Amino acid sequence: MGEPNTAAQPSQEFEKVLVNSSTQVASFDTHDKTAVQKIQHFLHSTPAAVPFIVLIAAILIFGIAIGGKFFSSYTLTLILQQIAIVGILGAAQTLVILTAGIDLSIGVIMVLSAVIMGNCAVTYGLPAPIAIFIGFVVGGACGFLNGFLVSRVKLPPFIVTLGTWYVIMSTNFIYSANATIREADVTAVTQMLHLFGVSFKVGSAVFTLGVVMMVVLVFGLWYALNHTAWGRHLYAVGDDPEAAKLSGIRTSRVLLSAYTLAGLIAALAAWVSIGRNGSISPSAAVTDYNLQAITAAVIGGISLFGGRGSILGTLIGAMIVGVVSMGLNMLGADPQWKVFLTGVLIITAVAIDQWIRKVAG
Repeated sequence: MGEPNTAAQPSQEFEKVLVNSSTQVASFDTHDKTAVQKIQHFLHSTPAAVPFIVLIAAILIFGIAIGGKFFSSYTLTLILQQIAIVGILGAAQTLVILTAGIDLSIGVIMVLSAVIMGNCAVTYGLPAPIAIFIGFVVGGACGFLNGFLVSRVKLPPFIVTLGTWYVIMSTNFIYSANATIREADVTAVTQMLHLFGVSFKVGSAVFTLGVVMMVVLVFGLWYALNHTAWGRHLYAVGDDPEAAKLSGIRTSRVLLSAYTLAGLIAALAAWVSIGRNGSISPSAAVTDYNLQAITAAVIGGISLFGGRGSILGTLIGAMIVGVVSMGLNMLGADPQWKVFLTGVLIITAVAIDQWIRKVAG
């Protein structure tokens, strides 16, 4: 009656052995990784680390080659002024790339929005706030069209945005008759369109409101992506859309919101570009703003496969391109070296991303 159940003891002992073995294996996996594996895991968890290291290295290299002039606060803040437009467009592009998509039309959306703002204010005589609002409506509508075709019609993002690039660019030239709105004409009507060109000094450093807006936008999006349900859903959709759908995420709505918000941010870049450039030229549509935005995102560690990367890395990526451009200009190098080094940086960034992704694979 009181004898112990000895038949159950071997089974219990065996379970203890399995538990101990699994614990030891887990401990081995955690603590006995090679140095390379530890680096991979660190870079996988901190996607902005690589571009930050590259940025510091670039500043040091050009600083040593050029001298103290390169390290001056004026030079470094001038770089920020030059990348303000690309940095904002890069933030818009980042939202789309995080969903494993791409927006080839983001640059021409910016130009069309700027042309709309300028014509509404100068040609039609509308109050500046209304002209700017209409520009944002146009930018948001273009982004919504891209998002609708991708999320609801289920067309490939590359094909959709390539098509809308042609449609928006031609609409821009037809509507504007390729006529440039001069800075003097804009200034005569309103100063509000030039708002983001206003500069101020902090010591010897010179900032513009466009730079401030770029930084505020990037940190605002960083917070949204990392501390809101929408941000977590965006990463989930980019990482595995089917798994995201099964978990209850409305993937179509997330995609639509990403493309629409990208269009609105492109309109913001349009407003900043008016302050930066003064005049409003429809021909700016042929400038490689879109490629520069993609470049900033890729160099900044945003994975083209979606679901991985930090928007802070995009800002750093834009700064890397700005530092390289400024450094080569100050050295008097052939401009083609900038193109060459940019290509090398893009290929290197994609290769590093592939290497880091092996950790999650």
